[in-house]
Amino acid sequence: QVQLVESGGGLVQPGGSLRLSCAASGFTVGYYAIGWFRQAPGKEREGVSCISTSDGSTYYADSVKGRFTISRDNAKNTVYLQMNSLKPEDTAVYYCAAGRRPFRYYSDSDSAQYYGYWGQGTQVTVSS
Repeated sequence: QVQLVESGGGLVQPGGSLRLSCAASGFTVGYYAIGWFRQAPGKEREGVSCISTSDGSTYYADSVKGRFTISRDNAKNTVYLQMNSLKPEDTAVYYCAAGRRPFRYYSDSDSAQYYGYWGQGTQVTVSS
């Protein structure tokens, strides 16, 4: 059974950091592009970042570039999203997703339709 489980969310002050984890079971993350999305109340879902299967190519939305880092640990079948310099506008439910299309399908913020598997999400709240 294919499953993605996010963890690591929570409440953090502006300027703080969190590391989200996306643990996969039922498939090997090394063979899939893994993306992170977020959705704030009343807003559209936004693609935040993605990492490719092969050469480790990455994509970041402009809103998080320079602050967020995506990485993969194939031995743990897990993908991470390190979030630094967090802002109140980063507050959202964060989801990870897996897909098997070529990376070019995933290198923009409107790529949700190309992912086949989704996790349940983890809440990130940035507030003082």
